[in-house]
Amino acid sequence: MTETLFSRVQANLDMLNHAIVDQIRSLVSSGTLETEQVKAYQLSQSAAALLAIPTMIEYAAHGEHERDVAALYCVQTLRDTAASLLQAGLLDPLVSQSIFSSDLQIDTGVVQRVALDPGPAHLSTDLELAADAFRRVAEDKIAPYADEIHRHNLDIPEAIIDQLAQMGAFGLSIPEQFGGSSTESAEDLIAMLIATEELSRASLGAGGSLITRPEILSKALLAGGTQEQKQRYLPALASGELMGAVAVTEPDFGSDVAHITTTATPTADGWRISGTKTWCTFAGRAEILAVLARTDPDRNLGHRGLSLFFVDKPRFQGESFRYEANGGVIEGRAIATLGYRGMHSYEVSLDNVLVPENQLIGESGGLGRGFYLQMAGFENGRIQTAARAIGVMQAAYEAARTYAEGRLVFGQSLIDYQLTRAKLARIAATIQAGRQLTYAVARLLAHHQGSLEASMTKAYTCRAAEWVTREAMQLHGGMGYAEEYPVSRYFVDARVLSIFEGAEETLALKVIARGLARR
Repeated sequence: MTETLFSRVQANLDMLNHAIVDQIRSLVSSGTLETEQVKAYQLSQSAAALLAIPTMIEYAAHGEHERDVAALYCVQTLRDTAASLLQAGLLDPLVSQSIFSSDLQIDTGVVQRVALDPGPAHLSTDLELAADAFRRVAEDKIAPYADEIHRHNLDIPEAIIDQLAQMGAFGLSIPEQFGGSSTESAEDLIAMLIATEELSRASLGAGGSLITRPEILSKALLAGGTQEQKQRYLPALASGELMGAVAVTEPDFGSDVAHITTTATPTADGWRISGTKTWCTFAGRAEILAVLARTDPDRNLGHRGLSLFFVDKPRFQGESFRYEANGGVIEGRAIATLGYRGMHSYEVSLDNVLVPENQLIGESGGLGRGFYLQMAGFENGRIQTAARAIGVMQAAYEAARTYAEGRLVFGQSLIDYQLTRAKLARIAATIQAGRQLTYAVARLLAHHQGSLEASMTKAYTCRAAEWVTREAMQLHGGMGYAEEYPVSRYFVDARVLSIFEGAEETLALKVIARGLARR
């Protein structure tokens, strides 16, 4: 691959990005962003799909094989995105002619090579050691239980939680002064993403998602907790002594957090909370629920009337629980799901639950700030979700490649068919692009930038994971539909990624479109 090809890629990327942003700005300036949601959604998804191309152009500079991976990804992504925009009537056909010209071609030799090797991650020595350590734990301690947990909807074994606690996995995002290992550098944030990816390769529910629990709670505490609250909770979260769950979403509002109805009423002893939350992952096992509740009865205030509380409860096993204390009741019922099993996702009702004043995050200074504190918790959660998607994709790719190498079809190894190689090559390039993009965005986040990019990365990688796991299952043929092969688990697990931590529709319309327009 020559530098000329990448210069053409860059020129066409600039053209597409300008066309997308101009149209989004037009929707915003005309006041039609909400009424033209189909257009805004398509444009936002397209912008997210293009985000990794500059990162992959940089990746190409590492060597010949990296150039192959980058070239395949960049050309295919440009063409797919342009074709999608053309089909939707959102791109001038004349403007896109150069994208489909012979100047942007990938020869079959590149496809053959990339199919079997997605390329190195190019990590520092310390990060490579961290990746190896978490990979061994994932393979030795989590993978042997993953299918059984999935098939029988079991609780995560305490041995897995204890092992991750011993490794310091729950303190990767918590500053050293509070018992964690983070110096809040880009290197530390990337280490957290690497751990997430490696654990997610073994199991999304019983591995990678476990370490997002303290991530979300600790970021909210760091953003607005009192010093006493930080000292009380952060070391316990970092050590795994306390496990947490997030109780934000409500049955009737979903991503519309500003209109939640759970109320917190002041009393002489603190606050009494009543309401119903849903999709509270890990709420049974957790000893702390981070509950977003309305502290100002004026509903016209929207998100400005919300505050964040830490609600104590004992740990419970199984798919239901009930806890009574101080005249109040917390009750939970696990929601049956087709994948993402192990932690269970609960509907939780709180009836007159007493919460002391010192468990209002920020205490008096936290009144009305709950929405912002919760969003601070979710910001890094989105880039971490992208890492979870990459871990699931990597597992699916390895499973498909291994199966193809050992499977004979019409007297020939499946791996030797052109179509098999083409599918594996696109999967491999997509995974590497997502991986390199998460590292790049982590560097921005470490400098308090990149919030929009984190949302775009989440939107892109989670959608890509659905396609990758589908293709990996397809390469297994009929056996891909059998539960005895883990690729079926990867497929159903991947489906949840575009829904939680910000549904893709909400990210596209409320975050990405508006963020691009402001730029």
